[in-house]
Amino acid sequence: MTRFEAPRGTQDILPSEQPLWQWVTGEMADVCALYGYRRIDTPAIEDTELIIRTSGGGSDVVQKETYTFTDRGGRSLTLRPEATAPICRAYVQHGLHREAQPQKLYTVGPMWRYDRPQRGRYREHWQLSVEAIGTDDPAIDAEVIQLYAELLRRVGVQDYVLELNSIGDRNCRPAYVELLSAWLDAHDSELDAEARAKRVTSPLRVFDVKSERMQKVLAAAPKIGESLCEECREHFARVREFLAAYGVGYELAPTLVRGLDYYTRTTFEFKDEAIGAKETICGGGRYDGLIEEIGGPPTPGIGFGAGLERLLLSIGTDRTEPQQVDVFFVCEDSADRARVLPVVAELRRRGLRADLDYAGRSMKGQVTQANRLGAGWTVVVADSRATVREPGRPDWTASLDELVDRLAG
Repeated sequence: MTRFEAPRGTQDILPSEQPLWQWVTGEMADVCALYGYRRIDTPAIEDTELIIRTSGGGSDVVQKETYTFTDRGGRSLTLRPEATAPICRAYVQHGLHREAQPQKLYTVGPMWRYDRPQRGRYREHWQLSVEAIGTDDPAIDAEVIQLYAELLRRVGVQDYVLELNSIGDRNCRPAYVELLSAWLDAHDSELDAEARAKRVTSPLRVFDVKSERMQKVLAAAPKIGESLCEECREHFARVREFLAAYGVGYELAPTLVRGLDYYTRTTFEFKDEAIGAKETICGGGRYDGLIEEIGGPPTPGIGFGAGLERLLLSIGTDRTEPQQVDVFFVCEDSADRARVLPVVAELRRRGLRADLDYAGRSMKGQVTQANRLGAGWTVVVADSRATVREPGRPDWTASLDELVDRLAG
């Protein structure tokens, strides 16, 4: 008989893992709400052309990593590889540009990329995406960055590095790209195959090559920070000023770039060594040309995508297992379960997590199960009387009729 397993690069999030996942995603929602970001959920599938336009037709994402298929109506659809483009598409489609700006939006959900599975990297992976659309105020850049720093503080992640750069705009970046291209021409013999391939899609993408040898070669290349126009220099200075006001530390990373034309000015990454190397757990930046690229009016924006699985690796799993039930009923042989079940249901209606044994356990086994579930109250029922055990307090007894008011009152 065939033994089925989850597809390669995907994972089952088991009941024992759910409390940690729910806690982290709950902290994400709480932080976003405190900062005024409202939740938006977009479809898992998008028009393939949207993904091509916003990821770059020659990029690895489009050429190698997307899950693209033709549906029965002949339409080309793609599982979303990230959330920024879908959120911006929804912004244009539903006329959010006609509402008060900026639109501060976030989502938490699964994304899909065909990539080599490894620790913390899945083909189906979860991301927090935070987007502030409709303003180019450098203070919002700092807020978006500080929001993620605050999330890390809340979940106890401290050993991270924030890398920061400015990549200019459409006014000053072309001159830099020309300067970089000339340098790459002069040093072509030192480039490897991956660097040459990335250069074909965009010269800026050579800085994405991870090999140590190429990083040493590219260290001598012209830096984009040396070519910023006055407006971009001022914008970046203000971002850094506001981050300092927030108390957010960072390292300047002159080779931290984004390869597509709609990316502008601020770019950043949070990195952590929890999975054995300094890996990115959150990456983002300003994309002032993206809305226009997909058919909307010229609209500035900034945001980030942060992987949930990688964040969980940074947090670790040595957290105390939360209580799973408030009340667990242990029924002796003389107990009338037909009277116990309505009591359990009423406690649940009043907001208490209540449960009892359905596995035919002995009295001792039922008590063990109550302890395993971290029950706040263990209720031992004999006939129509109940003895309530609560850690650190004397036992007390009550009739089943009295029990609900005493526990839920």
